[in-house]
Amino acid sequence: MEDKRPDGIHDYDLPAGGWGALRGVADALKEQQAATRAGQALLRQNKPDGFDCPSCAWPDPDHTSAFEFCENGAKAVAWEATTRNVGPEFFAAHTVADLWSRSDHWLEDQGRVTEPLRYDPASDRFEAVSWAEAMAGIGAGLAALPDPNQAEFYTSGRCSNEAAFLLQLFVRLYGTNNFPDCSNMCHEATSVGLPKSIGIGKGTVSLDDFEHADLILSIGHNPGTNHPRMMSTLRNFVKRGGRIIVFNPLKERALERFASPQSPVEMTTLTSTPIADTYLQVKIGGDAAALKGIGKALLDLDAVDHAFIAEHTAGFEAFADDLRAADWAEIEAASGLTRADLEEVAQAYATSKATIVCYGMGITQHRTGVQNVQQIANLLLMRGNMGRPGAGICPLRGHSNVQGDRTVGIWERPSAAFLDRLGEVFDCAPPREHGHSVVESIAAMREGRSKAVVCLGGNLAVASSDPAACAEAFRNMDLAVHITTKLNRTHLLLAKQVYILPCLGRTDIDVQAEGVQAVTVEDSMSMVHASRGFLKPPGPNVRSEPWIVAELAKATLGAKGGVDWDELVADYDRIRDKIEAVFPAFADYNARIRKPGGFHLTNSAALRQWNTANGRANFLTHEGFGEAAAEDADVLRLTTVRAHDQYNTTIYNLNDRYRGVFGRRDVLFMNRGEMARLGLAEGDLVDVATALEFARDDRVVQGLTLVAQPMPNGCCASYFPETQPLIALEHHDPQSFTPGYKSIPVKVRKAVASNRGAELAVAREGVVGRAPTAP
Repeated sequence: MEDKRPDGIHDYDLPAGGWGALRGVADALKEQQAATRAGQALLRQNKPDGFDCPSCAWPDPDHTSAFEFCENGAKAVAWEATTRNVGPEFFAAHTVADLWSRSDHWLEDQGRVTEPLRYDPASDRFEAVSWAEAMAGIGAGLAALPDPNQAEFYTSGRCSNEAAFLLQLFVRLYGTNNFPDCSNMCHEATSVGLPKSIGIGKGTVSLDDFEHADLILSIGHNPGTNHPRMMSTLRNFVKRGGRIIVFNPLKERALERFASPQSPVEMTTLTSTPIADTYLQVKIGGDAAALKGIGKALLDLDAVDHAFIAEHTAGFEAFADDLRAADWAEIEAASGLTRADLEEVAQAYATSKATIVCYGMGITQHRTGVQNVQQIANLLLMRGNMGRPGAGICPLRGHSNVQGDRTVGIWERPSAAFLDRLGEVFDCAPPREHGHSVVESIAAMREGRSKAVVCLGGNLAVASSDPAACAEAFRNMDLAVHITTKLNRTHLLLAKQVYILPCLGRTDIDVQAEGVQAVTVEDSMSMVHASRGFLKPPGPNVRSEPWIVAELAKATLGAKGGVDWDELVADYDRIRDKIEAVFPAFADYNARIRKPGGFHLTNSAALRQWNTANGRANFLTHEGFGEAAAEDADVLRLTTVRAHDQYNTTIYNLNDRYRGVFGRRDVLFMNRGEMARLGLAEGDLVDVATALEFARDDRVVQGLTLVAQPMPNGCCASYFPETQPLIALEHHDPQSFTPGYKSIPVKVRKAVASNRGAELAVAREGVVGRAPTAP
């Protein structure tokens, strides 16, 4: 008789998508009491005359169907279009101490914020204030800082191009380049690594390239959860005879088989389409070794494009020498894959006429993230798979406009050329000193070097590594400002002054002085298009992000800079005119976004124009095999993962059906053999402690339930953000400052009854707050 599995853990054998996805959409609409509002919105989601999905950055097809949304996109819309609101009466009923004790899921599930709020320490409550009071207080607080570099300005990827451009203008007129941004925590390794390889920090492929490729290497990502609309593209690719080879530590259902909810045949016959031709479960941290093995085998086959290499690249001989010197036994040990596995991939690659490599945060969120990205670029350059139809590199950006924010100036390391142009257009002298990324900003806040923080969206203290450091950092602030649609835990970290400012969501209609407005966003393949909300906002005091940024600028700068902020916000076309003036790639911006589908920003590498220092695409050699393995066999590598009903730190509900987890988040995945080796079994309660250089008595996550999941030996996995306390602020890629969320050295032991004073715990419903106790 089979052993009983832990409570809430059930085998789930159905494919990704299918009826399960439709039930997920229906449940989300019902839970948010938004069947009518959100149902109307879904018919206009990702349509030329509608709004862009507030979830992932997967591009829209040229010819849209009746339903251009996925399960998780529908959940994001239901979450935003909810009829639940949190107004003054809610905050009157809940002290901050009470709110702190609730779960992250509960906090956001209460609904949309409807009024500007200011924290009152006497009552321990947020109280409604007027916009005028809020702006006067915030402006005075920012203006009072002796040095603009003492302020941090965080931006979430859901922010529009228009709001992001206004923010960077305001902040640079204010006098700093401190722009910690959500991209710092996800694809910064792409933004830093690819320019050195190919001269641009973006992917080179378009959606059309998937029609011309015959091989896709899918590395370190889970499209069924993180960008499910990609599944239609992958399904169509396989249907026409393409081959997909997957490298991922966990078996993700969507990369195994997928039933399209838009396929009458698959829905009525309960059939599905196999996705991966070959599925290789690489060790956590072993991607660089696997890539090196494929490259080494490719050299042995003499299957490189010598003409392309000679005409377009530099550094090949040093790179090839490193591959030849690599030892197969070391490659196998580091990657967890056999030589035969990697030689088979090399053979498939050698015979492919056009190959795309797709990768996600399983590549970038490592201490070797930049190296990982550059090794992928190396592999593509070996066969000239860059800048031709059906071939190229495809980083899968997370949030819907994280790429666009960077394009229009949200960057802590701005180029001199951009600053020169900004100075010319606005007759100003922008600051030249590089600013802070997320990791650097948290350190500066914790150490007292920064005294104010303004967050345009996001849940920074929960999304960032090392929540203890984040909590200390926010509580050190003189001023904290949060522009948001919903309440989250970061808002409860109390600076001397705290303001919460309610903003419109993507689904909300945006009416300014000169009429209804549209914003624009850029997807992960450099397509820029308009987004027009149409739902009535949750209250008359909920304002647009551009309006809020403009009011902050007026309150802080006064007349400094000579910008007519009111004129810009009255009609967003004027903001886009200024973007076009600063960035020539946006020529005819307003005309082009009025065409269905928008327009494509020129991608130099896709044209084989290499904007590098030497004018060539560069093979970049990295010695060794990525992250070194621990000598202690009891040290495992933990990777953080999202549940299926989750987007970033937003938890839609407590299920993760593809992994068979229902109604809970307090789990640690490991294979049964590793459990037995460590003297453990499925269902045991365990504590997970940080190992090696960042080990510390309080860097422990306690009370997780072991759940069996097929994955390589020496590896384990758990949910983000539940395991954030295991990641030291210093555990990051030294080049991109991206935290190493996907490869954390840990030790696992049976649970003990002590929380060592931790403020956060992991309950069944995920992260909860608690009053600290003595160590």
